[in-house]
Amino acid sequence: MNNPFTLSFGKKPLQYVARISQTKEIIENFNAAYPSNQVYMLTGVRGSGKTVMMTGIINELKEMEEWVVMELNPTRDLLQSLAAKLYSQPEMYTHLVQAKLDFSFLGLGVSLENATPITDIENAIQLMLAELKKKQKRILIAIDEITNCEYVRVFASSFQIFLRQEYPVFLLMTGLYDNIYNLQNEDALTFLYRAPKIVLEPLNYTAVRKRYMDIFELDMEKAGEMAKLTKGYPFAFQVLGYLCWENKGKKSLEEILPEYDQYLEEYVYSKIWSEVSAKDREILVVMSQSGETRVKNLREKTGMTSELFSVYRERLKRKGVLDTRTYGEVSFALPRFSEFVLASTI
Repeated sequence: MNNPFTLSFGKKPLQYVARISQTKEIIENFNAAYPSNQVYMLTGVRGSGKTVMMTGIINELKEMEEWVVMELNPTRDLLQSLAAKLYSQPEMYTHLVQAKLDFSFLGLGVSLENATPITDIENAIQLMLAELKKKQKRILIAIDEITNCEYVRVFASSFQIFLRQEYPVFLLMTGLYDNIYNLQNEDALTFLYRAPKIVLEPLNYTAVRKRYMDIFELDMEKAGEMAKLTKGYPFAFQVLGYLCWENKGKKSLEEILPEYDQYLEEYVYSKIWSEVSAKDREILVVMSQSGETRVKNLREKTGMTSELFSVYRERLKRKGVLDTRTYGEVSFALPRFSEFVLASTI
């Protein structure tokens, strides 16, 4: 049997721990007769499983006859891509020809005699959405790893119009917290503030332990050791599983740790470290060197005021580096990140 774990980002692995409740929430809301939300944003640190969760939702909805799913590339013209994908839907071309709607000016279809060309891409999309609405279809638009770029801003503004005109359109986006935060702060896109933002928390410890028990035929104690090493971080779950599978009967868990650390550093941690400020690093270094977790003591060690420390604590929380769930304390949210910080400062 091939290794059931993967080190590739964006690819749905053979073995993963599903986020059942959050996935169910989105699917049930999208399928409701009167959805309370038609936009959801999935966010979390790199490797937190945003793309995997999105893929799971997409695949479930694709199985339902009333759904049409469009996956768009955020680095391309999103309106043009959406128009092209809508135009390619079964019977759409036939309907447009019969209605004498000429989209050739927009690069869609062929020129029609005695028909006035449609020259506005937004208008073209509205005409096609209206046709799908007549057929009682719902349209999911999925965009992975969005950034605050011109294509995304223009698309989001148009999507807001489609919502106001009561087209059955739904939007599912993933992105790093800072990218989504910056997009929401655009003056013309305040409607995104009202969209639920699902921050992907660590995977359930019991579910991770059970998966390791089943795959490696381990007892609860041994599988628990592995689960603790991942801290519920989905990419770490994959890396540790991958390495244990490759080294079955050859190396102990302790012997695998150096390679585990190397993969985490090269695939994720080095990138995170390059994106934090000098003050962010100062806090992380003090935490790593001292082992201190109490906020009061960390403020004293870094010489920061309460207000200033709170700013950096929130930043590091948003980046997925710190866990702030315990009142008055902070800890590392990512597995063996403290060891990485210490090694980086030698």
